[in-house]
Amino acid sequence: MKEKDLSKRPRRGAGVFHERVHDPYKTRLKLPDPTVCPGCGALYHEGRWTRAEPPPGANEELCQACHRVRDEYPAGYITIRGAFALAHKDEIVHLVRHEEGRENAEHPLHRIIGIAESDGAIEITTTDIHLPRRLGHALERAYKGKLEFFYEEETYLIRVHWTREE
Repeated sequence: MKEKDLSKRPRRGAGVFHERVHDPYKTRLKLPDPTVCPGCGALYHEGRWTRAEPPPGANEELCQACHRVRDEYPAGYITIRGAFALAHKDEIVHLVRHEEGRENAEHPLHRIIGIAESDGAIEITTTDIHLPRRLGHALERAYKGKLEFFYEEETYLIRVHWTREE
């Protein structure tokens, strides 16, 4: 019988897939079912966070979004610039809050952390990377303008810029 050359065998773990996206707030372990977030009232049921009434005796655990809000560590940034944006700030904030409500009804972890005005721009921070895209597209649909996305895959971060001058 021929002897095998073990030096040509692949090393143990050599083909292991390494996650490129690193979200430090993503829950690593499956939570007990059901679990309710004491911060926002979202319910973890059947593998996902939802908006539902928690049953009596549900476990409690802070959700990823509440962790981000508490730590002031956004996953999304939206910068709204231009003379049009500043002249219609209240309208724009109303549109953004409306879109957030629609998104949050289905995805309770997608929320706005804060809205502030600085250096002639409206700055919005969010708890996830999907809501900024939705808000950017809503602004573009409603008011046209120029929309840009900058996604940093390694850090699980998105920056959205929307501009309209006139």
